[in-house]
Amino acid sequence: MIKVEKIYKSFGNLQVLKGIDLEVDKGEIVSIVGPSGAGKTTLLMIMGTLEKADSGKVFFNDDDLSRLEEKELSDFRNKNIGFVFQFHQLLPEFTALENVMIPALIGNRKHGDAEKKAKELLNMMGLTGRMDHKPAALSGGEKQRVAVARALINDPMVVLADEPSGSLDTKNKSELHNLFFELRDRLNQTFVIVTHDEQLAALTDRTIHLKDGKIFQPQHSFAKNDRPTL
Repeated sequence: MIKVEKIYKSFGNLQVLKGIDLEVDKGEIVSIVGPSGAGKTTLLMIMGTLEKADSGKVFFNDDDLSRLEEKELSDFRNKNIGFVFQFHQLLPEFTALENVMIPALIGNRKHGDAEKKAKELLNMMGLTGRMDHKPAALSGGEKQRVAVARALINDPMVVLADEPSGSLDTKNKSELHNLFFELRDRLNQTFVIVTHDEQLAALTDRTIHLKDGKIFQPQHSFAKNDRPTL
């Protein structure tokens, strides 16, 4: 479903990615791990079209995204890619419900349809009674679940998550990790997750190890039914 080919990226004289080849299938949960500075977040941002590679290509369902103009790329990203960041990036002046609705409204979905879908997702996240609360009134775990709902509002092909549990305590980490697998099982949702969390990486279907801008050891897989439990 998603394929990156021969991705190179430098910032000034620092070469961050050195020829990355990677494929992700529909319904997979893939983790990307490695030391700080290995290029994990840069690779994720290139996959999500928020950064441009110096060379190489990103394909979604065989569509070469390098051929798209900026407006087309923005529309594609809104409709097909969801993002979850370490610090949720919720807009403080809006309620949980409004934050979730925003990508759908940007995508020109009717307000009533966006609100209905946002409420369904927040119910799924266990946040039925928190929809009208602004981020300042939510716990860290609740904020991240709102961020996950926002990432899902447009039924994306993939959710890209950058250290999604990095700011959470142990209980909320465990709940968030379980949520990813519940969403995959219920929605066949695909996730690519950059993480330093060894527990989360051990749970994922495949772990991609980056070091010095390269994939440095063979990928290994867990069969989905043999996944370790939290």
